[in-house]
Amino acid sequence: MECEFPTINANDGQMKTILESVKTIAVLGLSPDESKDSDKVARYLQNVGYKIIPVYPKADEDILGEKVYTTLADIPGQVDMINIFRKPNALDAIADAAITRGDVKVFWAQKGIVNNAAAQKAKDAGMQVVQNHCSMVEHYKLLG
Repeated sequence: MECEFPTINANDGQMKTILESVKTIAVLGLSPDESKDSDKVARYLQNVGYKIIPVYPKADEDILGEKVYTTLADIPGQVDMINIFRKPNALDAIADAAITRGDVKVFWAQKGIVNNAAAQKAKDAGMQVVQNHCSMVEHYKLLG
């Protein structure tokens, strides 16, 4: 696996503004396995008041009490932010899907996930970009 240093990224002030302004978060790669980080992070975000929309192609049941969608394109209604728990090489297609939707304001790749080409694509389309940061940790640190 190739490691990249994030050259496009939000600072603490921008992340705080993001976390204060978004309401609906599609979590891409939200596993039904409660031991996975995606579940822990999404559960935390749900508990502090965000509307969580699980996106997981293999699930056919609800996750965290919410209907699961197989793709970002399948979600009806507004998506303010995508929170990505996928391998870096999947981010190009995710950026394309977010651009196609036209309503995603924030492209957030979780801790350990960096793809500068995808981040640039999202930024060029008008999205705010966060890479290699855990949304749960940042929420707790900045808004705790």
